[in-house]
Amino acid sequence: MTIKQISVFLENKSGRLNEVARVLAANGINMQAFCIAETADFGLMRLIVEEVDKAVTALRDAGFAVILTEVIAIHCDNRPGALSKILESLAEDHIFIEYMYAFAQAEQAEVIINPNDLEKCLRVLKERHPDIL
Repeated sequence: MTIKQISVFLENKSGRLNEVARVLAANGINMQAFCIAETADFGLMRLIVEEVDKAVTALRDAGFAVILTEVIAIHCDNRPGALSKILESLAEDHIFIEYMYAFAQAEQAEVIINPNDLEKCLRVLKERHPDIL
């Protein structure tokens, strides 16, 4: 399934991540998943929340640069080789993964994928792995 991911651009300085967490908390918004990438000049926080529009408004009102991206969320077994089978299917159809991140709990892993071709990726996943969407 597709979901909306929030990307927040952050200056590389102490306390900026906490400012994002504080803004979201003050607005009753829980982060379900996030990852952080950084360069020498800035960081990029990608996050998944339930109330996307409310989070975007709160973050923008607090002065953060925010963009929305449609990504694919999949559920796969938390066992060796499960993700590899899925990624192999995508590679066979020449779908490039621009980035991904995941978290696992017990028997299940949740994976966020940003492919180069969202529609084609969804089609391949629905055809070959319908139980993961």
